[in-house]
Amino acid sequence: MSNQKQILKSGEKILFGIVAVFIGLAVVAYAALEVYRTSRPEPMFANKTHYDFSEEGQVGSALFRKSGCTACHRALRNGTNMGLSLDGVGSVRSLEWLVDFLANPEKTYGAKTFDHGAPPKEAAYVAQLPEKDRHAIAVFISELKSEQGSSSAAMPPEGRSDFIDNMVGAWAPKEWKERYQDIRTKDAPEGASQGRTQSPASKKTSEQANNKAHQE
Repeated sequence: MSNQKQILKSGEKILFGIVAVFIGLAVVAYAALEVYRTSRPEPMFANKTHYDFSEEGQVGSALFRKSGCTACHRALRNGTNMGLSLDGVGSVRSLEWLVDFLANPEKTYGAKTFDHGAPPKEAAYVAQLPEKDRHAIAVFISELKSEQGSSSAAMPPEGRSDFIDNMVGAWAPKEWKERYQDIRTKDAPEGASQGRTQSPASKKTSEQANNKAHQE
């Protein structure tokens, strides 16, 4: 066996050089972004979630961390992203649904779940917690609300969006347009966070547009 070092070919040198350049640019870009982020007086991204905990919600918050839920879930911007982020879930799920889910995950969800359910699933212990503790945790999660326009909110951002309108116009099937009504042009669903109710004028305009579309 020869001890002579193998000389890299020209193509290999070029390839390694390109990789090194990309890695260097990534490191520089990350450092620049961190410097920019830490020097800003305001956060780079607006916080679209909020909370106002009741006494039981505060107890549930402590139990949530003590029970090890943060090993999979993220709440109050703490924890991991292994599972679902729970910030804002209170604007999507009711307290009753959350109570039922923690006790009977797959029955409530209506399908197989990844971690919650019967052993040996990792979060099987949650259903075995005392009912009082499960209820407090459910209250805590139900009080994690999101603002209108957040990805976890019941309502989209206020006003029109050219991007959304163009995407719907280009990609939504005709059947969808006939079957479904744009949520931005009808009354906000009950419990929606900061939902905007449609004014009589806009409702009349929407009805005229729908009638015109059906005539065409």
